[in-house]
Parts: sequence; structure tokens; C-alpha cells
Amino acid sequence: MANLRDISRRMSSIKSTMQVTRTMEMISTARIRKALDRAEEASPYKDAITRMLANVASSDASIDHPLLARHSEEKSVLYVVVASDRGLAGGFNVVPQRLVEREIHDLAKKGVNCDLITCGRKPTEFFTSRKILPKMSFVGISSEPNMDEADRIASYVIDGYTSGQIDRVELLYWHAKSRVDQQFVREHLLPISREALMMPNDPRAREALTKVNRETKTDFRFEPSAGEVLGQLLPGYVRTVVFHALLDSAAAEHGARRRAMQSATDSAEEVLKQLSRTYNRVRQGSITTELNEIIGGASALEDSN
Repeated sequence: MANLRDISRRMSSIKSTMQVTRTMEMISTARIRKALDRAEEASPYKDAITRMLANVASSDASIDHPLLARHSEEKSVLYVVVASDRGLAGGFNVVPQRLVEREIHDLAKKGVNCDLITCGRKPTEFFTSRKILPKMSFVGISSEPNMDEADRIASYVIDGYTSGQIDRVELLYWHAKSRVDQQFVREHLLPISREALMMPNDPRAREALTKVNRETKTDFRFEPSAGEVLGQLLPGYVRTVVFHALLDSAAAEHGARRRAMQSATDSAEEVLKQLSRTYNRVRQGSITTELNEIIGGASALEDSN
């Protein structure tokens, strides 16, 4: 059994760890509300551009655009992985990383080339260490994403898809349903299907669209043409979807870290209680042993007299 000094040293170490986890929990709690507000404030724009696209796409079924056209053969797939710069957030980084790594290996066996865009230091380091080098990587801004990041990602995937270098684009991130609940999302970014325009896959957009009228208007006049209008809207739609994913992921990151740190603090408190009981039991045993030795010594002295 460990001695009192070892137990006391371990208890002190756990108390120090609890201070760190509790502080990180408080920081994430303070930041998550601001991140959620930022994501929710941007939702009306995405709702508006989605409805506009739905109206244009439904006005003429013959309208065609490179971003709507599915390639005849799938030779190259691009994954956009949105995670965080820091760890200590439970499975926030692990889930998308492991999923994409597994799919890359599976597709490689079928002769499909896979590329990556990583948002966050953790996924960048994860894939780089496995000799899977991202085409683009963004680090240091996972908790405060900006539109420039979304513009660069959208421009890359749009150019790659329209030129035929990319046949499919998948967007993976965490959706912040609330302060305490996060949902992993896999969104098919390109090609854009007409069904996706009518009812987007993005959770936040779907939640927002349940509150608006989904009736499409087919009696609009488009100048110069519906196809030209669609061509202007689709790139903006892709940028908006990517930016929303970045904002959503930032809010989910704070929520996941708050929950992970709360769980770590609770576990540390439980371990500390067990150690306290062990410490008291060992201390009581030590005192009892000393008393027995004193009593035994006193009895020996009396017998010698």
C-alpha cells in the first residue's frame, strides 16, 4: 500500500489538474454563446440565397451549370475537414479524422485519388504525420473563422470541379445544436443537386427553413436569363455553405471542449474522493500501529519492573 507522502503528492497533482480543467470549462462556457450567436446571425443570408437558388432552379428544368453536372466517372474526391487548432475536446477532432482516413484508404484500393483541405491544426498534423499532405490547410483561426478562409476554400473547390480535376467534394464538420449538444455532419458539397437546393442538408439551414414558406415562385422573369442568374448565385452559395460550416464548427468546438473539461473535472473529483478515503484509512492504520507500539512498550516496561 502507498505511504501517506505518495498519496498526498498524488492528491496535490489532481487538485492542480482540476484547476486547469475547471478554468478551461469556464472559458469555453463564456465563448460558446458568442460563437452560437455569430452562426445564427449569419443564417438569414444562407436561407435567402438558398431560396433564391431554389426559385431559379425550379423555374426551368433545362437550366444547366457545371456545378450542377455530375461527372460521368469518379476519379478524384476532395474532403474538406473542419476541426480545431487545439485538443482536449473529446472526439471533436478524432471522429472526422478517423472517418476520412478510413475512406481515403478504401477509395485508394478502388483507384480513386483523394485530396484534402484541412481547417485546424489538429487535422493538419494528423494527416501530415500519416504522409497525407493537404492541398490547403488553415491553422490558428478555428475558433474565429473569417470569410477569407471560406473564399479560398470555395474558389479552390469550384475551380477544381469545373475544370474536371475534382469529381466530388465532401464537407465534414460538427454542428452546434445548442450549448451542450453537438452533431457530426457530412455534407455533399459538390456537385450541387437540385434536391439539395430545395431542402439543404445543412442542419442549421434545415432548422431555419422550417420557419419559412417553402413555396417556389415560377413566374419570375430573369434578366438576362435564368441560367445567367444561376451562374452568379451558385458560387456564392458554395462560399456561404463553407462559411457556415466554419462558424458552426467554431461554436461546436467550444461546446465539445466545455463538455470534455466538465467530464474531466467530475472524474478528477471522484478520484480525489477515493484517494481521500485511502489517505484517511492509511493514516488511521498508521496511528493505530503507533499506539499499539507505545502500549506494547509501556507494558514491557511494567513487566520489567
